[in-house]
Formats: sequence, structure tokens, C-alpha cells
Amino acid sequence: MTQRLHLVYGGELVTPAGTEFKDPSAIHMVGMFPDYATAYTAWKAEAQRTVDDAHMRYFIAHLHRLTEESEPGSAAADTNR
Repeated sequence: MTQRLHLVYGGELVTPAGTEFKDPSAIHMVGMFPDYATAYTAWKAEAQRTVDDAHMRYFIAHLHRLTEESEPGSAAADTNR
């Protein structure tokens, strides 16, 4: 079975409409999760906890997409990046 790692992270954004963090050194690393379902649960908890702050946003990064070198079009397979 292929492992599908997901990273949940977030923090304060410069503008609510963007994805640029105000202070990248203060990014909250929620954790690494073995599947999307548990990552989603963690993401949802953090998103709901900070719902009243429009500048706070959390994301799920699909880390397995970076490491699947054998897959055409994967970021890891593109050596020009």
C-alpha cells in the first residue's frame, strides 16, 4: 500500500484573499498525517478554532505528490525546478 502523507499548517496571512504569510517564521505546523481523512480532521479543528480571524488560514499539503517520482508530472520528477 502506498503511503499518502499530508502536512497541515497555517498562520496569519498578509491579506485574506491571498496565500502569503505575514511572518513565515511564525507558521503553525499542526502536524504530519498518514492519510487525507485525519489531515482533514486536524485542518478543520484549526480552521474552526480561528474562524473569527479573517487573516488566519490553514492548509493541507499533499506531501506524497512531491515524492512520487515515478508519476508523470510530479514535482519531484521535474529536475528543472
